Amino acid sequence: MKVTVDHNSGFCWGVVRTISIAEQEMKNDVRLSSLGPVIHNPREIERLAELGMDVVSTEDFPALRGRTVLIRAHGEPASTYELARKHGVTLVDATCPVVTKVQERIRKYYDKGFQIVIFGKKEHAEVVGLNGQINREGIVIRTVEEISLVDLTRKTVLFSQTTMDKATFRQIAEELRGKIREFEVATFEESAVDFHAKDTICGQVSGRETKLREFAASNDVMIFVAGRNSSNGKVLFDICRDANPLSYFVESVDEVEADWLRGAERVGVSGATSTPQWLMEDVKTAIEQLSTTGVAV
Repeated sequence: MKVTVDHNSGFCWGVVRTISIAEQEMKNDVRLSSLGPVIHNPREIERLAELGMDVVSTEDFPALRGRTVLIRAHGEPASTYELARKHGVTLVDATCPVVTKVQERIRKYYDKGFQIVIFGKKEHAEVVGLNGQINREGIVIRTVEEISLVDLTRKTVLFSQTTMDKATFRQIAEELRGKIREFEVATFEESAVDFHAKDTICGQVSGRETKLREFAASNDVMIFVAGRNSSNGKVLFDICRDANPLSYFVESVDEVEADWLRGAERVGVSGATSTPQWLMEDVKTAIEQLSTTGVAV
């Protein structure tokens, strides 16, 4: 049995940057806390906890005066920075630069009077941060059906959470543009409603789709490693499973089942942008051990 780790998988550069910032702060003997789980992967969170990082929420700020808190790659709403200043909490901003750019663009269009529509998950940390740039006045949608929430009479701009899938974004953009045109015809509007669709999905995330499909199809069995709360992980696993029905989702090494591997000559291991390389290597080792002992033959 040949077991291969997908060389295109693992931390995106934004996550690498955040982890690097956190590790450097702790090397400087800073007592560091993360505002929410620094990454959607329980095993990596455990590793960082062993280095001294704990997890806090904004509700803890009154008791954290003088402490240092890391803002993770997802970013935060403006209110978090205000609350930190109020309670004397030092923030280390490790927001992914891609997310920071989206925040800036959303504020720009909001200040110009545009209705902001965000394709994403309403409770996802990144979306909370994006909508928090504009007093939570943005309309967050996940499906074409939710376009009904949009005011078709207002000039509108559509953005996306950086880890969503491009196909659905394009579908929503086309449907929304079509609905606006239908409204104009039905109401005899003389001038077109100003509408823009800004594809703010991370290129590193969307660029993985084709390569992941190829990798999954080239293996008999796929083991996809990610945290169950990872939005990116869920999107990529669906792509993986579509390319290879014999794809299995695991969060840790001990979840790998021998029955999945029976008769397989080629096994691929891949993961989300929040999956550490060391964890995928551990999964590879576990699979090889099962093969060596004959359990998965």
